[in-house]
Formats: sequence, structure tokens, C-alpha cells
Amino acid sequence: MHAAIPSDPVAQLYSEHHGWLLGWLRRKLNSADHAADLAQDTFVRLLTVPAERTAFNLREPRAYLTTVAQRLVIDHYRRQSLEQAWLDTLALMPEPMTPSLEERLIILEMLHKVDAMLDGLAPRVRSTFLLSQLEGLGYAAIATRLHISERTVKRYMAQAFEQCILLIA
Repeated sequence: MHAAIPSDPVAQLYSEHHGWLLGWLRRKLNSADHAADLAQDTFVRLLTVPAERTAFNLREPRAYLTTVAQRLVIDHYRRQSLEQAWLDTLALMPEPMTPSLEERLIILEMLHKVDAMLDGLAPRVRSTFLLSQLEGLGYAAIATRLHISERTVKRYMAQAFEQCILLIA
């Protein structure tokens, strides 16, 4: 007689809560396909988190799953918004200037990377960088607008540029 092998905690969590999570995501997204994708992504995330930080050790695994899934929903909507903005920009371009399908996909992929990089910056660093790059403000004007020193602006810009370099490396 063989001793019972403990079941995989992810598999057990999946079997006990996948249906519930799928229903929750369907209500959130109004799309069965997107809900199924994000439910799967939620459980995939669990596989990449150290065991001591996962739902296996919590009294309320659904709360944990909801938190992970909610972050994925936010990412999903951010991604959709970015893609729609890109499509709107393409629609305004004259036909001869429209990039090829391959170029469009490359640009869209880079836009997602830039978005993720910006999201990963501290809020003040992000604001400093965007004021410089999108509004064209100089360091003195940024310092005045954000009520910080020029030295802090330079430090924030260095942090943002470092992330830009890592993005293209």
C-alpha cells in the first residue's frame, strides 16, 4: 500500500476556485474569452510567486485570487486603452505614411514596454520625466512646477533615463 502523495497546492487551489474566479472575471469584463485568459493568467502568476507568499497559506484564498486578478484586469484595460490610442493615431496618418503591419506590431510592443517602464517609476520620477519629454520643460521649470530642487530633477531624470536604457538594452 502506497502512502498518499500530497496534491499540488496550485492544482488544488485551481480545482477549488477556478470556476468561481472565472465567473467573477466574466462579470467584470463582460467577455468570456478575456475572462478565461485572465483566469489562466492569475493561476500562472501563482506559479511564479514564492510559496510562502501565495494563497496556499492564507485563510481567504479567494481574496488573494481577487487581488491578483484585479491587477490583471487593470493591466488588460490599460493595454486596451494604449492599443486603441495607437489605432486612432494610425487612422489619422496619410496612407503613404502608414507603417507596415510588421512595423505596427513592433511599435505597439514598444509602446507596451514604455508604458510598463513608466508605470514602474516612482510617481515623482514619472512626473518629472513626462514634464521634460512631453511638455518640453527645462529642469528649472520642472523644479518650480513640482516644488523640488533642480538637483532633485536631475536625479529623477537620471533614474528615468536609466530605465529607458534598460528598456532598449
